[in-house]
Amino acid sequence: MGLLDQINNPNDLKKIPKKDLPRLAAEIRETILKLVSEKGGHLGASLGTVELTIALHYIFDTPNDRLVWDTGHQAYPHKLLTGRREQFFTIRQYNGISGFLCRTESPYDTFGAGHAGTSISAALGMVTARDQLQQKHRVVAIIGDGAMTAGMANEALNHAGGLKRDMIVILNDNEMSISKNVGAFSSYLARIITNPLYTKVRNETDILLKQIPKIGDPLLKAVKQADRSVKGLLSPGTLFEELGFRYIGPIDGHRLDILLTTLTNVKHLSGPLLIHVITKKGKGYPPAEQDQPAFHGTGAFDLATGVAKKKSATKPTYTGVFADALIERAGLDPRIVAITAAMPDGTGLSKFAKVFPSRFYDVGIAEQHAVTMAAGMATAGLRPVVAIYSTFLQRAFDQIVHDVALQNLPVVFCLDRAGLVGEDGPTHHGTLDIAYLKGIPNLTLMAPKDENELTQMLATALTLDGPCAIRYPRGEGVGVPIEKPPALLPVGEGELLCGDLSERWDLVFFAIGRMVYPACEAASILTQEGMKVGVVNARFAKPIDRKLLMTTLRNTDHLVTVEDHVLSGGFGESVLSCVEEERRKGEIDTVNLLAIGLPDHFIHHGAPSLLYKECGLDPQSIANRSAAFCKMRTPVGRR
Repeated sequence: MGLLDQINNPNDLKKIPKKDLPRLAAEIRETILKLVSEKGGHLGASLGTVELTIALHYIFDTPNDRLVWDTGHQAYPHKLLTGRREQFFTIRQYNGISGFLCRTESPYDTFGAGHAGTSISAALGMVTARDQLQQKHRVVAIIGDGAMTAGMANEALNHAGGLKRDMIVILNDNEMSISKNVGAFSSYLARIITNPLYTKVRNETDILLKQIPKIGDPLLKAVKQADRSVKGLLSPGTLFEELGFRYIGPIDGHRLDILLTTLTNVKHLSGPLLIHVITKKGKGYPPAEQDQPAFHGTGAFDLATGVAKKKSATKPTYTGVFADALIERAGLDPRIVAITAAMPDGTGLSKFAKVFPSRFYDVGIAEQHAVTMAAGMATAGLRPVVAIYSTFLQRAFDQIVHDVALQNLPVVFCLDRAGLVGEDGPTHHGTLDIAYLKGIPNLTLMAPKDENELTQMLATALTLDGPCAIRYPRGEGVGVPIEKPPALLPVGEGELLCGDLSERWDLVFFAIGRMVYPACEAASILTQEGMKVGVVNARFAKPIDRKLLMTTLRNTDHLVTVEDHVLSGGFGESVLSCVEEERRKGEIDTVNLLAIGLPDHFIHHGAPSLLYKECGLDPQSIANRSAAFCKMRTPVGRR
């Protein structure tokens, strides 16, 4: 029996002699590698936090002492040591444990987190509650993997340092993202490197060294390397000290002896403390160490070689089609620039960056800044395209309203991962974007039925004088041909896909985005049962095509809206509102309307096909519900 097999909670961990902990670390890495190589997941960051996680649970009294992990990408070892070893191989699977932090899953997950930058704020809240309730325990925030680029993290640091309460922040510097993490330190460095005396000494040293025959250039190179190293070690500590934290580090995050000693010592210190821990992303698995971006979040791969076990791709992905279309548009219009928030690969913009490096901007995990920066660009004549996951753009709602829409600026928002995205679960499902965008004045909102329509919508959006958003799903498209050049779409016009406007229908589907083709399949099922069914591809969630809507309603008594979005505030409600307005004006008679969409609760993780079927959004379920609805003759607005 291995050491890991003996651990069901951190109390079991504490029984293991310190000399055996490196062996435990090796077993944890082996377990994580076996799981992720078979089923995919977030690998690199978790491999890098193995020793740190062991040390934290070994020294602190968890869950009485609170560990607040940021994001969750780095928390696989935490799950293995806190009672979920036997369920670990269900991670991110349907009905399995979450790939992120989940408070309902374990008392050791003190704060749910799938987005970055939340840990310090949450930890400070826990510290404040502890002190107000006169309790005695430690609170430790573990932040890293790029999360320090989030403005919220820096706001929390500033507040925590001012309050002077007892708390510990561990900066997990995994050497991949630290250049961005400490980007804010550049303002402090500037005060040093722009000092006239400093500049004079540096310049004279360069000149002197260059004059030394043979060894001058190597010496100059060595001096500059040392200068960079000293800055990297000293400047973070100085800044944190200025923010009110006692800075400790940097320390080797893979030396258990150092970690155990350091954590034992700081456990008894008072005031805000920051421990700077250096780890290696992908530690212990050479392919992950060498290609850190590829193994941050990965699908299944061959453990011996690290080569991905990719299914033969038969259809292009929406992400890939978007990237190609944007590159094509940018080749025609030099004003087009692309912006993302730490997701160049996930949004497809890494491909754009290779073609137009001077027109690509990755701002880090700073969605608010990305949107307002785009607004500033738009005021100066550029055509910014902001590509951010639907669920991440939620963070920048006020910037969309105040900085873009209020000023009616031509910024294009491309919302990848709209709808249910699968194994990453509720923190990543893009199920709220129609609701939070459709109420914003001046903004046009589109959703393509397939990848060809995505290229048309992008081309159309780049011709508009105001803001526009396009939501599209993750994964493969339908497989339709991509027309070139893409046709421009009349704003606010849908299309009738099935049926004839001269006919009388038993039912009409008014569908949008990803749900158009399932609606067509449902229509085919009902047609085989003897019903006459029409299908409309709405294309626009805002503005609604009222003319087409009214035309179809005059030919049917039953209208069914279908969307991959929550019903509350969604596309169906917009259609219902239009219908009710026209009915009050006497334009149409009473109509029976059914809205089909996602339920009013957070959807767990699992394969999208399983989740859509569970939510009643597969073709057969849509057909069944629609047929039953027609028999019931529900009054308008009732579902």
